[in-house]
Amino acid sequence: MTVLRLVDKILLTIERSLVVTLLGTMVLLSFLQVVLRNYFSTGILWADPFLRHLVLWVGFLGASLATQQEKHINIDLVTRFLGPKPTNVIRIVTYLFAAVVCFLLARAGLTFLGNEMETASSLFHIGNTEFSTWWFELIIPIGFFLMMFRFILRALEHITNPPSADPRHPAKTPV
Repeated sequence: MTVLRLVDKILLTIERSLVVTLLGTMVLLSFLQVVLRNYFSTGILWADPFLRHLVLWVGFLGASLATQQEKHINIDLVTRFLGPKPTNVIRIVTYLFAAVVCFLLARAGLTFLGNEMETASSLFHIGNTEFSTWWFELIIPIGFFLMMFRFILRALEHITNPPSADPRHPAKTPV
């Protein structure tokens, strides 16, 4: 379990760094596009498709970060009326179900990525350098695999560290 937590921390650092870098790039490139269009009647041809794909990357990385921090979309109407042990069981089942769904979506993402690689479509060109569309769509299966890993890790944490029934001694929540 400690190895999984170490991997989780390393991934967390990488994901946070990527999100900050990509968001900064998006803001600067968008601002440059606005200035170029409004004041110089020109623009960067590849900027718009590049920005659209950066949004995809930030969305998937953000979803993985939200899963890591257990801040993903959560409907907890039932768990409000249950004690800590039944709530823990529901969380474990929910996390494992979400992990299976993420696995299936990651597998579908790999199929999609394979189709994109076969078509060899180009997203944009800068000079003589061609940027294939599939490079920017790698985040689809990667993002779902990251979320699957995080859901499995959260389920394991809830299994190995169940909440205490005694309110004076609450369970420790890792993170």
